[in-house]
Amino acid sequence: MAKERAEFFPDGTQMDEWFFDTEIPQLSQLGKQYLLTEYGILDDGKLHTKEIQGLIDQAAVEGGVIVVPAGTYLTGSLYFKQGVHLYVAEGGTLKGSDDISDYDVLETRMEGESCTYFAALINVDGVDGFTMCGPGTIDGNGLRSWKAFWLRRQWNPKCTNKDEQRPRLVYISNSQNVLIAGLNLQNSHFWTTHLYKCSHVKYLNCRIFSPEKPVKAPSTDAIDIDVCTDILVKGCYLEVNDDSVVLKGGKGPWADTAPENGPNERILVEDCVYGFCHGCLTCGSESVHNRNIVMRRLKVLAGNNLLWLKMRPDTPQHYEYITIEQIEGRVRNFININPWTQFYDLKDRKDIPLSYADHITMKDCACDCDTFFHVKPDEGQYILSDFTFENLKLTAKEKEACYDAIHNVVVENVEVCNL
Repeated sequence: MAKERAEFFPDGTQMDEWFFDTEIPQLSQLGKQYLLTEYGILDDGKLHTKEIQGLIDQAAVEGGVIVVPAGTYLTGSLYFKQGVHLYVAEGGTLKGSDDISDYDVLETRMEGESCTYFAALINVDGVDGFTMCGPGTIDGNGLRSWKAFWLRRQWNPKCTNKDEQRPRLVYISNSQNVLIAGLNLQNSHFWTTHLYKCSHVKYLNCRIFSPEKPVKAPSTDAIDIDVCTDILVKGCYLEVNDDSVVLKGGKGPWADTAPENGPNERILVEDCVYGFCHGCLTCGSESVHNRNIVMRRLKVLAGNNLLWLKMRPDTPQHYEYITIEQIEGRVRNFININPWTQFYDLKDRKDIPLSYADHITMKDCACDCDTFFHVKPDEGQYILSDFTFENLKLTAKEKEACYDAIHNVVVENVEVCNL
């Protein structure tokens, strides 16, 4: 539907009407229905990877939708193809195996690098027009790997996220016109959903969850956006034991010149509720260039950081034209800008690449914080400029702001009271 009044991204680019079309198709609109139970795939506790993949391949001939009915259906990695959609019905659960051998090893994208790693539970590559929707659940069944990860960290505190072999829940790459709607996406072993080199992807009314306790679900980011354009996240509930919406794009001393890396542009996150998370909107830790990002009309129940700019000393980064507005709730840090040194490697580069963050606006927010302005100046690594803080009503334990860290800062109607 067309907007009565035009809206714009922070650099003045008009938002396309695509961002305001939030229609979700009915099951009957997705083509011929391939109901799992009609093809001998039962709620019997057995692994059905081959049977479900065979059904996807069959559906790809004429097009249609794989329908997961009420019940729980266990599978390893699945690969959706052009013309095949996924619908999970009320009471239905597509459940991932907790055995890593049920996930293929292949060339993929992980943590800002093209590498050999494990397939996700749901994989989509090179597709134009893919819908996964319904009121049901896709469950990663990640508890076993979460426990193994923390045991490994006890044995080797320097182990990386990839050292504990575990799959993502959803990985969509090189695709466009994608809709993810209404689903419960939960308990991923690793990142929950990961988009790479995609355009025009919508998340509508989803619930994305992984636990913070009693067993922490490590690195289970809700939505990782990696070298993508035109992404809408609307009406979702996000609660994960890591960052909620994360902008990726590459890492390393020459990441900005590698063809597999690139920018994220025109990202709109609105009308969502956040439970616990590390970062509500995070740029990094593997990110090169993010431009025209809007996050608005959110309620945050327990976020560690509202806006988190991770500045890697081994990667040239540019974060620009980002607007955070109309946020209410509880966060630990209202804004966090600091060097991010986890697993960084300058390789044989002798200098530290200079990074930039500019045209950042935070306005019309009412939040309780531990710290308002958690910003470390480090002009040997990054330059901060053209920030605006406007119409903020905050309470904070640490309310002081060293605006000298930023070149050309505008502060208007900012009230920070003692928490």
